[in-house]
Amino acid sequence: MARQQILRAFKFALAPTQSQEAELRRHAGASRWAFNHALAAKTTAHASWRAQVAALVEAGTAEDVARKQIKIAVPRKPEVQTAWIAGRGDSRAGQDGACPWFHEVSTYCFQSAFQDADTAWKNWLDSLKGRRAGRRVGYPRFKKRGRSRDSFRIHHDVKRPGIRLATHRRLRILRLGEVRLHDSVKRLARLLARGEAVVQSVTVSRGGDRWYASVLCKVSADLPQRPTRRQAAAGVVGLDLGVTHLVALSQPADLGHGPVQLVNNPRHLAAAQVRLRRAQRALSRTQKGSARREKVKKRLSRLHEQLAVRRVGFLHQVTKRLATGFGVVAVEDLHVAGMTRSARGTVESPGRNVRQKAGLNRAILDTSPAELRRQLTYKTSWYGSTLAVLDRWFPSSKTCSACGRQNPRLTLADRVFTCVCGLTLNRDINAARNIAAHAVAVAAPVAETVAPDRGET
Repeated sequence: MARQQILRAFKFALAPTQSQEAELRRHAGASRWAFNHALAAKTTAHASWRAQVAALVEAGTAEDVARKQIKIAVPRKPEVQTAWIAGRGDSRAGQDGACPWFHEVSTYCFQSAFQDADTAWKNWLDSLKGRRAGRRVGYPRFKKRGRSRDSFRIHHDVKRPGIRLATHRRLRILRLGEVRLHDSVKRLARLLARGEAVVQSVTVSRGGDRWYASVLCKVSADLPQRPTRRQAAAGVVGLDLGVTHLVALSQPADLGHGPVQLVNNPRHLAAAQVRLRRAQRALSRTQKGSARREKVKKRLSRLHEQLAVRRVGFLHQVTKRLATGFGVVAVEDLHVAGMTRSARGTVESPGRNVRQKAGLNRAILDTSPAELRRQLTYKTSWYGSTLAVLDRWFPSSKTCSACGRQNPRLTLADRVFTCVCGLTLNRDINAARNIAAHAVAVAAPVAETVAPDRGET
């Protein structure tokens, strides 16, 4: 065991009063305004730079030379905040300005939103210059009420904490007072009482018709450096992710209902599809701005939130048992964006079986393969196990797990793998065994960066 400092989020559902909910919406609106204000300052500077570069190019200067000649600094949080303080005004003194109502909400709403705008801008630049892995990040967009998620983040001075637990069912937040919780916070309260956790910030967000508080804490935890005897005895388990079955395991594992090797896909989206379609059709028949439209929108958002909670909750159950039950968990390096790319094609070259491919894309995204790997990444570092990743181009489904012979003629319709060596096995289980045999361990994540979005186990 090694004592380490990790960032860990504890997420709780809130039960605010009507007046408190109004305050939550006011804070979320202030955070959205601050983000747009900071982003507007950045886009204005960027537009000015582009205009001057274009003027030089029209005058005959080479574009690469013009880009280097024009230097316009994009304002960051310190500059944006300084200018905001100077021109914000104050309604209490009758001073008009950009936001004279700033004193009605916590100042941390503005500061955290300015920082979020810096992050969004940096992500776009890093993606543009190839310094950021994954899907390309687009140009930062302004947040619009009704479309962007209502959320805000509040920090505090850890030496004089303004975010603390009043009781096991009440959370005290700066400027909001004590807010009742649906859940008990005894687990977090014990860590705080023993001095093993320090509250850093709280992020309040709205999902459907319910508000959540994600309390970020710096926790002192004894993280195991090696697997336990039980994990070491279990060895390596390979995971083949699919649609017919959510996960195929290279060896049986007890995931809560006895040993299984094929984990059935709960198909959360299909189960909720009827109610979602009815709500969506009801929404399409309403008029914009009407009270009935707002009522139907709340019902539709509530259904989507319930769907998301069920999906991520089931994945937490599976990933924790895998991370705690085996010494090594091996997964595929899936290119999810490529797997779910639309088959629509273009006008000149239209795609085929577009409707069937769209249904397959929905089914793949419903299994949340990226979320499953994200959870395994930090949970394996928490519980002493190791995450191993298979090379993306290794033909795990078409290779015999017994002799290594490949069958390039295998199609998706072939659900049983048969080899000339005599092996006859379920296609997914055969792939899982290949993943377990050929996956390579990856470096453990930095403990300080672990900050899960939802309540983790």
